[in-house]
Amino acid sequence: MAISLVPPQGDTFADYLGALRGRIDRRLARLLSASADENDLIGAAMKAALLSPGKRVRPLIVVLAGGQLGAREAPLLDLGCALEMVHAASLVLDDMPCMDDARLRRGLPTVHLRFGEDIAVLTAVALLGQAFKVISSASELPSLLRARLVGVLADAVGAQGLVRGQYQDLREGGWPRRVGEIAETNHLKTGALFAAALEMAAQVAHARDDVRMTLREAALELGQAFQLYDDLCDGASDAPLCKDPGKDAGKSTLVALLGQEAARQRLHGHVQRIDTLLSSVYGPDCLLLRLLCLLFPRLY
Repeated sequence: MAISLVPPQGDTFADYLGALRGRIDRRLARLLSASADENDLIGAAMKAALLSPGKRVRPLIVVLAGGQLGAREAPLLDLGCALEMVHAASLVLDDMPCMDDARLRRGLPTVHLRFGEDIAVLTAVALLGQAFKVISSASELPSLLRARLVGVLADAVGAQGLVRGQYQDLREGGWPRRVGEIAETNHLKTGALFAAALEMAAQVAHARDDVRMTLREAALELGQAFQLYDDLCDGASDAPLCKDPGKDAGKSTLVALLGQEAARQRLHGHVQRIDTLLSSVYGPDCLLLRLLCLLFPRLY
């Protein structure tokens, strides 16, 4: 069925979003159970990485963006779940000792600490493989469209996407960089999956080329805003302890380069640009903008 454009009467948007997140979580569990046996270590690690409590931002973006363009919810859910699998795989790898060497993720010990580094690597590969399988098996979508969507995901993950962003962060993040260089890394590390989310939503909804172009611009702004917000919250005294605090210490982030206030003003600029772009596509009652109010609570 198509997604309702507004929350049911009497429900708040937070309630509506919570119900949608519940559908995403249930679909993730079903898709995972079809491919992973939780009685073995890899299956258990996949479950720990994918089903631990999370915001489910990327699936929410796919479903809300595509639903308001008229697409059906079922295929959007599967595409969003595929993106969440890629996101979970990237976090498993990011946390490893050879990467960011993190010990805490979503309030729990990281996957490599719980299951071992060998299992963590295999878990990430398994999640990536399952993500591509989910898209290629989306029977409600035409085969040609599925092939294009697989390509969208491959571009987001590959050497010019998440992989490139992580490489830049690891190898170049420890020395001084210009604003544009840091912004490029932020786009590749964070914005690539947001761009894939909005592109997938637009393609499933058969959106016009001008709409797809506007959503691409919004995704670029969203990636920058999301990473800036995360950097500003890193080590903040009132931030919830869901992952290792202070991991940006010594890194050439925009916060380190520009300072807190200038970075905050830059973040406001990105959010205002997102508002303009999404409003031009969806009008005044844009569910994605309502989602942003919850993602960036300190700005609203």
